[in-house]
Amino acid sequence: MTVIDLYRVPANHVHDQGKIINNFSFKIATRNGTGSQTSNNTILRALFRMGIPINGKNLFPSNIYGLPTWYHIRVSKDGYMGHRNESEVVVAYNFDSFAKDVASVPAGGVLIYPMDDPDSNKKKWDVITTSREDIYIYRLPVDQLVGRLDPAPAQAVKEYIANMVYVGAVAYLFNIDMMQIEAALGYHFEGKQKLIDQNYGLVKIAYEWCEQNLEKVDPYMCQAMEHTYGPNAALMDGNAAAALGAVFGGMQFTAWYPITPSSSVAEELQAFSAKYRHTEDGKATYAILQAEDELAAIGMIVGAGWAGARSMTATSGPGISLMAEFAGLAYFAEVPIVVWDIQRMGPSTGLPTRTSQGDVMFAHYLSHGDTRHICLLPANMEECFKFGWQAFDYAEQFQTPVFVLSDLDLGMNLHVTNKFEYPTTHMQRGKVLTAADLEDIKGNWGRFRDVDNDGVAYRTLPGTDHPRAAYFARGTGHNANGKYSEDPVDWEENLQRLHRKMETARQQLPAPIIQQVEGATTAIVTYGSNEYAVFETLDMLAAQGVQADYLRMMALPAHLDVAEFIKSYDHVYVVENNFDGQMANILCMDFPEIAAKIRKVARCNGLPLDAQWISNTILSMEGK
Repeated sequence: MTVIDLYRVPANHVHDQGKIINNFSFKIATRNGTGSQTSNNTILRALFRMGIPINGKNLFPSNIYGLPTWYHIRVSKDGYMGHRNESEVVVAYNFDSFAKDVASVPAGGVLIYPMDDPDSNKKKWDVITTSREDIYIYRLPVDQLVGRLDPAPAQAVKEYIANMVYVGAVAYLFNIDMMQIEAALGYHFEGKQKLIDQNYGLVKIAYEWCEQNLEKVDPYMCQAMEHTYGPNAALMDGNAAAALGAVFGGMQFTAWYPITPSSSVAEELQAFSAKYRHTEDGKATYAILQAEDELAAIGMIVGAGWAGARSMTATSGPGISLMAEFAGLAYFAEVPIVVWDIQRMGPSTGLPTRTSQGDVMFAHYLSHGDTRHICLLPANMEECFKFGWQAFDYAEQFQTPVFVLSDLDLGMNLHVTNKFEYPTTHMQRGKVLTAADLEDIKGNWGRFRDVDNDGVAYRTLPGTDHPRAAYFARGTGHNANGKYSEDPVDWEENLQRLHRKMETARQQLPAPIIQQVEGATTAIVTYGSNEYAVFETLDMLAAQGVQADYLRMMALPAHLDVAEFIKSYDHVYVVENNFDGQMANILCMDFPEIAAKIRKVARCNGLPLDAQWISNTILSMEGK
C-alpha cells in the first residue's frame, strides 16, 4: 500500500504476467446530465484515430437529469464490434451506482474512482472497495485537479468539466495518444479554441498528475494499429446516416414529432438539407415540419405522397401505434411513404432509452385487416445510408408504405463506417402515367388495374393535364377503376392483387446475405444490428467444434432464398432482440413447410445482444 493509497495490488496477480493489448472493455459510470458524453466520445474518437477497432454503447436513463448512466467502450484487436456485458476497466464516478459498479469488476480488472467528492462520501466509497482485493484500484483527486485550472471554470460548469479528469487518467493508464485526445476535442468543439483549451488543459493536468503519482500495475493497455480502417473511415450514428441517405434520395417533405430515439433523424435531416438541398439562389427544395403528434405527422406525409412528393417520417414504437390507421389507408389507397422506426423497448412506454427489435411483427402487419408492409432491415451505417434513399424507390415502385426498422443501438450510438457509396442509379419513380401516356392509351386506364400481372397498378399525379388523369384514392372498397364497390368479387380481386404485389416485392427487395463454411452442421439466421454479435458467435461456436453457416435478412417480405437456405439444414437458429422471437414467427407463417426446422434464440433485456449469450444458448440447444 503506497502512502497516497492510489491502488491495491491483488494478492493473486503478479506484475510480470504480460500485457493485455487492445482486447478489453471500458465501462464509465456517471450521472445523467453531467456532460459525460463529451468525455466518453473523446476517448472513443481518440481510440478510433489510433486505428483500434472500437464500439461504444451509451446506456442512459429516460429522465432528464440525475439517474445513473453507463458508457461501454469495447477495444478489440480482432475487430469484434458487438456488445460485451463484462468490462475489465470500470471508471466509477457515481456514488449512487458505486456498489453495483464495484461488484461488476471482474477479478483482475481495474477500478478507477474519485478520492474526493462534494458529498463527502470518501469514506463510504473506500468502505465499499475493501472487499475487492482481487482487482487493481486507482483513486483520483478530482476536485483538487479541477482547482488547478487557470482560469478557474465557472461554478456552473465544474461538474461537467470534472469528467475530463478521468479522460486524462484513462489516457495515461491505458496508453491512449494525447495528440488524438486533443484532436477528438477539436472535432467535438468544432474548432472553438477556448473550449478546446479549457477541456484539454484539464486532461493534461490529470495526465501529468497520474504520471507523477500512479504506478501502472494492471496489464491492460492500448496500442495504435495500422491499416485497420480504410482511408475514408469515420464514426457515425445510424440516425445521421439515415438522414443523409434520405437527402440524397430526393426527400421533399418530412413531418415528424419528437420521440426517443428517433428525433435526431429529423434533426440531422434538417441540418443536411439546409446544407445540400437548395437552389443556386438559396431557396429550399424541401419542407420539414414538426407536427402536433405522430398521427398528424403520418397524415401529412400520406397527403404529400399522394401528391407525388417523396415524403417520410421518423418515429419509434409508441408513434407507430398512433400511425396504424393512416398506414392502413396508405397501404389500401396505394400511396408511397417512408417511415423510419428506430425501435426501443416496449410494451407501452417501456424503456425509452433501451434498444430492442420488438416492432418487427407490428410494423410488418400494421393496421387492421389483411395488411402487410415492406420492411427494410439495416445492420450498419452503410445500409442506413443506402436504405435512406432506396426506401423512396421501393415505396414508389410498389406504391406502398415502406418501413425501415432500425433500433436505438444502431441509431444513437457511434459506429465505425466506411465511406458511403453515392447513388449511381436514377430515382425509381415507378409506374407513373404522364398526359402523353394517357393520350397514347386513349384514356383506357383504371387506377387499380393489374396490367402487367405483378400486382402493381399505374398511377397519375395530381395536376396531370389530361381529362382522364383524375381518380379517387379510396380507403373504402373499390373496383379496378377506382369506383366505390362493395361487390365481394371486386373486394377479393383487390386483395389478391395486393398480395401479388407483395409477392413481386419479395423477390425484388434486397436479397439476404449468406455466408457458408465447409463442414457446417447448423445455421444462424438474423437481421439488423445483431450482426455484430453473431459474427463473433460464429467464431465462438467454431472454437467449440460447431461449424455454422449464416444468413442475414435484409427485408420483409422475406426473399425466397431465406426459405431455401433454411430447408438445407435439420434446424436453424433465428437470433433476434425481442422476447417472442417475432421474425421466427413471421418465417413460420410465410413458409409453414419449414416451420419445424426453426429454433428461436430470442432475448429482450434492453441491451444489444452479446456473443457470449448467443453462443451459450445455441451450444445448450445443441446439447454441448
